[in-house]
Amino acid sequence: MTSNSTRSSRSGGLLMLDLAGAAWGGMLPLGKVLFAHLDPIVLTALRYGLAAPLFLAALAWREGRGALRLQGHGPRLWMLGTLGFAGFNLLGFEGLQRTQPEQASVMVALMPLMTALVQWGLRGLRPARATLVSILLALLGVLLVLGAGHPQRLLHGGGGLGDAMVLAGALCWVAYTLGARSFAGWSALRYTALSCGLGALSIVAIALAGMASGHLRVPDAADLRASAWGMAYLVLLAAFVAVLGWNAGIARIGPTAGVLFINLVPVTAFAIGALQGCRFGVSEVLGALLVMGALVLDSGSALLAARAARRRARGAGAAACPAL
Repeated sequence: MTSNSTRSSRSGGLLMLDLAGAAWGGMLPLGKVLFAHLDPIVLTALRYGLAAPLFLAALAWREGRGALRLQGHGPRLWMLGTLGFAGFNLLGFEGLQRTQPEQASVMVALMPLMTALVQWGLRGLRPARATLVSILLALLGVLLVLGAGHPQRLLHGGGGLGDAMVLAGALCWVAYTLGARSFAGWSALRYTALSCGLGALSIVAIALAGMASGHLRVPDAADLRASAWGMAYLVLLAAFVAVLGWNAGIARIGPTAGVLFINLVPVTAFAIGALQGCRFGVSEVLGALLVMGALVLDSGSALLAARAARRRARGAGAAACPAL
């Protein structure tokens, strides 16, 4: 690959990651608006009931119909798809009902650091010192955002349950992401499409059961018309385009640098909040910056470590094969 094509590929990857991060950031304030017309569970069922066929069609077009076969992995794919798509979205949107989009966005931005903690707990992979420092900085940032300058709010504020639900949903997505490792040889698109299709079945079943039992409000034609444009955004941009763009962008520039773009989620959410007239305190802004800075620190140190390892490998190769 020539240097020009390499730069073009990298630029395309950066653009894709920009789009994905911004789309996910806009999803939170939009979801808050749509709750006036749709229950969060019904909203999620409509979203993935429409998005899953798009992923499956993209998989069949890109890799052929044979890629739609489960190859005996159906139960595991269903479990992971339910954990990821149902767990993350249902908990996330239910939590969003009880908190603000800006606070929820900070919870979402913690996912890369949460991944490091999960791998430490499950696989014994102790994070690097810089990652541990980043986790502490992020924790401080979260406390500042949630407390909004008033520490007693952490104990008595009304949004605590909502924030905890969003965080639990983010943890579900971390587990879903790590589950992809058990599908060696599968493309990211195949894992996403098949797990999303099976997870969507769980979401739709939950919504139908809730509506049939009277626990969830059945949307009428007016609700569906009022939420049509918002649902189009959630399905086409924040689900289909954003997920495909994120996977393609990560493939082009690498996960270490690519994960930094998750910072666009709180940036976009706070920017939309400001445009809507929300006023944020110094502690909230400082806390969000601390969380984003923690992710930059962690990814930057990992990138430097990877470069140092490559230099050592090249040096070892040169020593083993001296010039003639």
